Amino acid sequence: MKISARARIAAGVLGLAVALTLGAALIPGERQPPEAIAAASGRLAETPVSAASLTTAIEALTNRLRRLPKDHQAWSQLGSAYVQQARLTADPSFYPRAERALARAIALSPGDFAALTGQAALAAGRHDFAEAVRLAGLSVAANPYGQGAQAVLADAYTQLGRYGEATRAIDRMMELRPGVAAFTRASYDAELRGDRTTARRMLEHALADAFSPADVAYCRHYLGELALHSGDLREAGEQYRLALKAAPDFTPALAGVARAAALDGRTAEAIELYATVVGRLPLAQYVVEYAEVLSKAGKDPSEQWTLLRAQRDLMTEAGVRDDLTWAEFEADHGSPSRAVTHARAEYARNPNVVAADVLAWALHRDGRDREALPYAKKATATGWHNALLHRHRAEIERSLGLAADARRSLARARAANPAFSAALPALARFS
Repeated sequence: MKISARARIAAGVLGLAVALTLGAALIPGERQPPEAIAAASGRLAETPVSAASLTTAIEALTNRLRRLPKDHQAWSQLGSAYVQQARLTADPSFYPRAERALARAIALSPGDFAALTGQAALAAGRHDFAEAVRLAGLSVAANPYGQGAQAVLADAYTQLGRYGEATRAIDRMMELRPGVAAFTRASYDAELRGDRTTARRMLEHALADAFSPADVAYCRHYLGELALHSGDLREAGEQYRLALKAAPDFTPALAGVARAAALDGRTAEAIELYATVVGRLPLAQYVVEYAEVLSKAGKDPSEQWTLLRAQRDLMTEAGVRDDLTWAEFEADHGSPSRAVTHARAEYARNPNVVAADVLAWALHRDGRDREALPYAKKATATGWHNALLHRHRAEIERSLGLAADARRSLARARAANPAFSAALPALARFS
């Protein structure tokens, strides 16, 4: 969900954000023999797959395991499918199921590198990125040629702020199999370093490699995200529409259309679209965006805040720790002091540029600008053309009386994204 700049990392987004994907060459609704499904669903982290395809795979694997309960490969594939199902449906109850299935696979075959990769993906899904790195490393040691483990490493290292190691994992993915999963991660890696030209070229390579509707939708969606990040709302909207043409049920692209409409001032249209998006996939990111658009239109967003809290409780019960979402929420809509507590906890675990920005902004909102400035500088240190990060730094610098520095930061924010909207914090964070 998470599935945006953050969502793309993992994650997050889906997040994104860079969402870690379970590739399965399955046609939604088409029944295939368990052997074909097992072969397809074993390709962890290669390409996107629909919820319908995963449901088909899960049913087939479950049936197979009733007949062959000691099939460690089937247990591994089932666990990995549950991890991805949790991400596609925003239903964290699939994580405990994944944990049990993957543990069973490891018990039957302790050296099963695919199960280790699945456990690494599960740890990443629960935002335990240090554990994800450890488990993915064990998988690489067992099988140096597994691209799935490298995908987990790339995403987890990015979340941990270890960008050089993330780049090396992506390079290894390119060596093993240059495809959609590798190219989209290379795109985000380039974007984080401020190289939008390479970021777009990598996405175009991914699109050229895409063959299924889900692949095409996935690539078109991120081309839309890249355009949105630079303020080109027309191009963003066109890419989102092409994504939906390829796969009408690809909710992240519909969320992109809603986001572009909101940033373009088409509030009524955005509200209608967000209602559909949240009804399909109640990710925290989408719920917060919807609530902010409702507020801007003078409508009551309380139902969405209630839904957000319910999602937090479900995630916590499933072992997901997400201080970042709550730091953002409290900083912009609640208690700045609570925002600082959440942001410090997140940054301690995952010192990436987004966490640094959120901590800086929480400290600023809590009136602690001198403490905030070093984190704002860390957030803008990679060269990423992210308008919100530079806008936050400008606000902190202005509060400290650093007028010249504030003007420079504000100029960078405007250059990064002319369509930036400070009135919609959640949308701004993902644009």
